Amino acid sequence: MTSTVASLSQQLFRMTWPMLIGLLAILSCQLVDSAFIGQLGAKPLAAVGFSIPVYQLIIGIQVGLGIATTTIISTALGADKQRYAKEFGVLVIGCGLVLIVIICLLLWQFQQSIVSTLGADAQLYPLIGEYWFPWLISCGLGAMLHLGYSIFRAHGETFTPGMIMVLTSLINLVLDPVFIFVLDLGLSGAAWATCVAFAAGCLLLYLKILQQQLICLPQSLMAITAGLRRLFSFTAPAMLSQFIPPLSAMIATALVAFYGDTAVAAWGLAIRLEFFSLIAVLSLTMAMPPIIGRLRGNGDIDQIRLLVKIAVVFVAVWQLMVAAILYSASIPLSQILTNDETVTLILREFLWVVPTSYSALGICMIMVSVSSAMGMPSLALIISALRLLACYLPLLLIGSELAGLNGLFIGAMAGNLLAGVMSWSLYRRFCIPSESALPGNLQPPARLPSHLQAINLPPTPTRRLKPSKAHRQQLHPHRILLSIFSIN
Repeated sequence: MTSTVASLSQQLFRMTWPMLIGLLAILSCQLVDSAFIGQLGAKPLAAVGFSIPVYQLIIGIQVGLGIATTTIISTALGADKQRYAKEFGVLVIGCGLVLIVIICLLLWQFQQSIVSTLGADAQLYPLIGEYWFPWLISCGLGAMLHLGYSIFRAHGETFTPGMIMVLTSLINLVLDPVFIFVLDLGLSGAAWATCVAFAAGCLLLYLKILQQQLICLPQSLMAITAGLRRLFSFTAPAMLSQFIPPLSAMIATALVAFYGDTAVAAWGLAIRLEFFSLIAVLSLTMAMPPIIGRLRGNGDIDQIRLLVKIAVVFVAVWQLMVAAILYSASIPLSQILTNDETVTLILREFLWVVPTSYSALGICMIMVSVSSAMGMPSLALIISALRLLACYLPLLLIGSELAGLNGLFIGAMAGNLLAGVMSWSLYRRFCIPSESALPGNLQPPARLPSHLQAINLPPTPTRRLKPSKAHRQQLHPHRILLSIFSIN
């Protein structure tokens, strides 16, 4: 057991550290970007704050496609289906490009209606319109980068994506002050700097994909049709689970907007700090699916269960340390990020309360990632929906009604804590049940049962044990929802 734990820990570390460095570079760049924008005043910060929920919508699309890419390709590789994995990569890139372009065009067309619904003041409309044109271009380029990263990760390669993340962040960091201050482009200059950085990253990344022959054209129309059907059947619930966070972010931003533009500006900075604080968790959610996919392709459920336990323990301890650091550094950190005194005070109050719940939030994020990697995107959707619609938003609203903006922060903390407990319970009950939870205390089969093999790879002659009809029915989404209240 000790050697197995050490082996899995080393494998997880090898896959995680390049992504950690890459994400650290990206989020550090975003924080510096926020600091530059903060020097322009509260209104530019507010314009960015109203844009963040929309950005999370685009992230939801790219992450949903990325989850399908990583899970299906890594599982195919684990089953030694090399050609299929390469053909599927081409379908993902093509579908992703078309979908992202359509979404960005729709967002541009209805931008004023969107920010008005979020509670933006009419005085911000010209500033937001000026910012959104280059910003939507950068969002599209960023989405294509993410899909390229997913293809590399599915093949067990995280070094190249991590280093390209660092490169694009450095380019962005150098160009930010040039575009914002030297060329006097103001807020839109920050977005144009990101466009240049992401375009360079896309060029390098896709050249690497072609050089390493990670993709190839499907051999027939039948292969394209079958691949698209599989992609959309898996992506639909995965993407829906990613749409819920931006929807809840829009509702949360609308709640915060009730307290004024300075509150929205502080909230936007706080969300960026939250992303930065969860960087280790985000790295794990990107590194674990390809490992789980290969283990799943080999039928080794015991190692998957052990891998998840290692990740959960690490996240719980790590995020408590991060919370302590944020609490201690809240005053200087808020002063660095903005020169507006009101925004500084609000941001400081957020950092005193909400980060204490990041351990639970991190565990919930891990459970969503694991459920998708296990070929159960419906369970990932249920966990994501319950986290935001049953835990986070209701407590956010209750806290706001009872104690104003400070109460809203307390509600966010309580919602994250409740979501962590809920997600762990659902994972234990439905995703990978413990051995003691199996009927008759039977040992699990050597290979995964068929309900965990939702991705229909070409059949192999190996004999598999199938779950009972009652067990299969229990795994239907409506059964999961109905049984939530009976979880011990």
